[in-house]
Amino acid sequence: MNRRERLMATLRGESVDRVPVCFYEINGLDEDPLDPSPLNVYSDPSWKPVLDLAREKTDRIVMRSIPFGPAESDETPHGGPWTALDVVPDFLPGRRKKENWVDDKGSWFERVTLSGNGRDLTCLTRRDPDMNTIWTVEPLLKSAEDLAALLDFPPAAPKPVPDISGVLEAESRLDDSGIVMIDTFDPLCVPLLLLHMDQFVLTAVLHKELFHRFLEFCSNHLASRVEAISRALPGRLWRIYGPEAATPPMLSPTLFSEFVVRYDRPLIEIVQQHGGYARVHAHGRMKDVLDQIAATGCDGLDPIEPPPQGDVTLSHVRRSYGQQMVLFGNLEIVDIEALPPKEFRKKIATALDEGTAGPGRGFVLMPSASPYGRTISARTVRNYELMVEMVEKG
Repeated sequence: MNRRERLMATLRGESVDRVPVCFYEINGLDEDPLDPSPLNVYSDPSWKPVLDLAREKTDRIVMRSIPFGPAESDETPHGGPWTALDVVPDFLPGRRKKENWVDDKGSWFERVTLSGNGRDLTCLTRRDPDMNTIWTVEPLLKSAEDLAALLDFPPAAPKPVPDISGVLEAESRLDDSGIVMIDTFDPLCVPLLLLHMDQFVLTAVLHKELFHRFLEFCSNHLASRVEAISRALPGRLWRIYGPEAATPPMLSPTLFSEFVVRYDRPLIEIVQQHGGYARVHAHGRMKDVLDQIAATGCDGLDPIEPPPQGDVTLSHVRRSYGQQMVLFGNLEIVDIEALPPKEFRKKIATALDEGTAGPGRGFVLMPSASPYGRTISARTVRNYELMVEMVEKG
């Protein structure tokens, strides 16, 4: 089996020659060691063995989000991770103004002002040169009143067809070494990203009618996006992120059905109607919402973090939900970076045993995230190597 065949067979619930192994965001396709940007952490030589290994040996799942029509703003400076405002342009209207500057430490700042209906909303983000992540210094929305104001902005103009060229180009470059996974936020993720955490919780709990109005607004626009993309790119794997916001410690699991199942199930059904596979992404404590995750009808779940980061074992998830869902995980990035290889080997063995025990649709060995610093240690490199060696050994 080649790597693409192995992944697609796993999604369909068919037998495979070995367990697929994926390094999550690290795929050896998107990371460019030769990019001269001062924000490109992958230019450090310590990354080379892992990038080579991802490209040559792993079952690559390359994530792509799908834009609609011409870009409404410049790309993130120097490439790199997206910001909270990347959820805005396709369905939240308003005039946008951008300001960028670099401080004396080399950190890149970006202030975005969104104007509409006589109101200005501002967001400030920071990206540091040695960290492949973006920090929100000032969220776009500061209160429930700001959320309501956003709903009063003039209606967005209808969008043209999705630009699927990025997916097709990545699939061409991957050939038979992997697949592209379409990436989308869910409705709950939008207020999570646009509000400060305390305001997100307060608005969800104390202003539930307004919160549902906003989720319904987001859901309607997302449904049309997902329908258009699914029609243009049928049969692909999708990742839907945001459901973890309705789990402890952010919200009570009792709200999961109300804020997640209600809005995510229709999106998942659209993906499946076009032959696609929907994978729910949710970190942390999942035990009390697993029934509700299953109720979305999803085809997969990641990253199923083991205790103590999570609160449920992979064996339990496999036994109770593995016939419906392909399970992706269950290795912690902190263990990859911190554990001696002898100890990390045990973690891999446990994940492989629990992820394949008894009947189930399939399992993909995968970490919960990826390192985001400029340098990685020899220990980290060796632990990535062990993941590949142990699945190939069987």
